[in-house]
Amino acid sequence: MFTSPVSDTPAAKGSGNRSPDGDTNHRVHDDAVLIGRVAAGDEEAFRLLYGRHTPAVHGTLVRLVGRTADAADLMQETWLRAVRHLALFRGQSAFRTWLTGIALNCYREWRRKHTREVVGTDADVRPSPATWGDEQSAINQVLALLPYEHREAIVLHDIEGFTHEEIAAALEIEPGTSKSRLSRARRAFRQRWQGTR
Repeated sequence: MFTSPVSDTPAAKGSGNRSPDGDTNHRVHDDAVLIGRVAAGDEEAFRLLYGRHTPAVHGTLVRLVGRTADAADLMQETWLRAVRHLALFRGQSAFRTWLTGIALNCYREWRRKHTREVVGTDADVRPSPATWGDEQSAINQVLALLPYEHREAIVLHDIEGFTHEEIAAALEIEPGTSKSRLSRARRAFRQRWQGTR
């Protein structure tokens, strides 16, 4: 799960095991080759690995944090930790799953430092339809208006495909708490979404 930044155990069914081209086995094998080259100091291999996995993990962080600049900082810290602990990656899970686990640990540390900030609680704040561009952008803007707990529940379960057990392990809560948070989060999201249409 995601309790250790260097653990290499199967985690989210939806985060690391999907590949954009649908060829999961080829992608995992290719990742293993790149990881070996990165461990040997190959900068080109690192650029390839970085380019392959950063967009998806960064997208998760943007949706969790709600601010692109903070998500970029967390993504940088994620890669620093990943490279530092790369020798501990054993391939028991997809590399993206492992990288997402590190990203979630970075996010949790970030969140603890920002718990006093009031984010997503101003009922008068509305995303501007003129800035949406597409539905995904609109969803991200509405997510950014939700409190952290609601945002986490929707992003991790509904968007990334984590089970309640995996979310519980990642956030150090009970699976039942994850389920109840998701129910409240969906209700809050629907209210926000309908209020912007």
